[in-house]
Amino acid sequence: MRAIIIDDERLARKELKSLLKDYHEIEIVDECASPEEALKSIEKHNPDLLFLDIQMPEKTGFDLLQELDKSPKVVFVTAFDEYAVKAFEVNALDYLMKPVDPERLKETMVKVLSEDIEDEELYDLPDRGILSSNDQIFIKDGEKCWFIHLKDVRMFESEGNYVRIYFETFKPLVLKSLNGLEERLDQKLFFRANRKYIINLKWVSHIENWFNGGLQVVLKDGEKVEISRRQAVKFKALMSL
Repeated sequence: MRAIIIDDERLARKELKSLLKDYHEIEIVDECASPEEALKSIEKHNPDLLFLDIQMPEKTGFDLLQELDKSPKVVFVTAFDEYAVKAFEVNALDYLMKPVDPERLKETMVKVLSEDIEDEELYDLPDRGILSSNDQIFIKDGEKCWFIHLKDVRMFESEGNYVRIYFETFKPLVLKSLNGLEERLDQKLFFRANRKYIINLKWVSHIENWFNGGLQVVLKDGEKVEISRRQAVKFKALMSL
């Protein structure tokens, strides 16, 4: 599992990196001293996991996550305990206090590595490759089941470790990661609008300019989804002549 440590304190990065040497499943691919530096590193290395400080100069760890279109798994490492509730609202795997206690880190790594196993179980199923619009998918939510064509799905929405699937009048939840799901979808049909949503381009009714250089798409059923500024550049290139 590829990881990046993001903390403006050099000694804090050094201490955590030393503690993580005991976990051979974790490969530290980079260390970053600021959110701006981290943005470039995340784009370059495409990590599976971030060890992320919260209070940093100019931007917080939460600000960094808001700028990512794809969010890796996150473990917050901070000297402040007042952000714990907010940390779990953005689906952090855990929240470690500095100085990091080795026993507490062990608990965190159990969570991190068990999550990784779950992902492998989900995506190492018989591989159908990239799913086309005419492929049918089986969906089960509680006692309800559906077998639908992918082209009939207008949107996928991330909700923690689950994805909500929008089709017809139904919105079932399935245990999937949005990042993993995106890898299976045809990018000519499905577009990652932001960290939270993937939309079916065939369902787009019209497009509006939005704040900070972003866009807002309106789907045929009236639902509205914001395309982040970074993704708006890709969207315009994809949809242009």
